[in-house]
Amino acid sequence: MGEAREVMDRLTDAVTTHADLKVVGELYAEDAVAFTPDEGELRGRDSIVEYWRAMTEAVPEATFQSLHSYEVGDTAIDEGIFSGRNTGPLELPNGETLPPTQKEIRIRGVDIATVRDGRIVDYRLYFDEMDFLGQLGLLSDEPL
Repeated sequence: MGEAREVMDRLTDAVTTHADLKVVGELYAEDAVAFTPDEGELRGRDSIVEYWRAMTEAVPEATFQSLHSYEVGDTAIDEGIFSGRNTGPLELPNGETLPPTQKEIRIRGVDIATVRDGRIVDYRLYFDEMDFLGQLGLLSDEPL
């Protein structure tokens, strides 16, 4: 197992099984960049840690079931299923907060992390945001 795989596995553990934002912060470079479907581009460790804070508070007992994991050079790639119950507030990109829905979610996604000197410098997260919102019961049944 190479450095990228080790760092990615530690990140997954720190946002699911053993949620620990201090560890999350230690895993990202100060000037890291992340891209997420719900928040877009995040620049800097503090912004990325804040993203994970909101997610771990919204789904505090989340799990991750790995379906595929790869490591190519300095990059680790995971495909898996993030699941749990929404028991914490949901922070929306516009700054609003929604109360917990108490609904179970099961979202398939892909994470890609490029690592240099033991820290993530570039992180990409892909999941179907509409599926996520639908499982939480936050989508209207009304036609557009």
